[in-house]
Amino acid sequence: MIRNEGRESQVLLKLLRPKTTVSAHCDLPCGVYDPAQARIEAESVKAIAEKYAANEDPEFRARAILIKEQRSQLVKEHLWVLWTDYFKPPHFEKYPQLHQLFNEATKLAGASGTKGSMDVKAAEELLGKIAEIDKIFWETKQA
Repeated sequence: MIRNEGRESQVLLKLLRPKTTVSAHCDLPCGVYDPAQARIEAESVKAIAEKYAANEDPEFRARAILIKEQRSQLVKEHLWVLWTDYFKPPHFEKYPQLHQLFNEATKLAGASGTKGSMDVKAAEELLGKIAEIDKIFWETKQA
C-alpha cells in the first residue's frame, strides 16, 4: 500500500507540474507601476501643509493633520511597491544610488518627515526625491 501511495503522489505531482515556465520583470505585465501615484499623494501632503499654515481654525488644523498623515503613509506605500516589486537587481546595478534614494524618500514621508510634521520644506524635499525616482523609472521603462 505504501508503494502505491508513493506512485500516486508522483503521478499527481507530474499532473500538477507547470507545463510552461515564464518569467517577468514585474508581478504583472509592465504598465501597472508608476511613481505618479506617490507624487500625487506627496503633492497633496504639500498642499495640506500650506493650507494648515494659512488657517488658524483648530478643527480645520486637526483634520488637516489627520489627512496629511494618511497621505504621507500612502506615499510610503507607493514608494515601497516600486522599490520592492518594480525595481530589480539590474536596475540597482545601473543606478547604485537607487536604494539610498528610496530610503531617503520613504523617511521623508515618514514620522521624521511629512507624516510627523507640517513642514512645507519637507514636502518639497519629498517631491524632489520622487522626481529623481521618476526619472530613473522612466529610463528603465525605455530600456
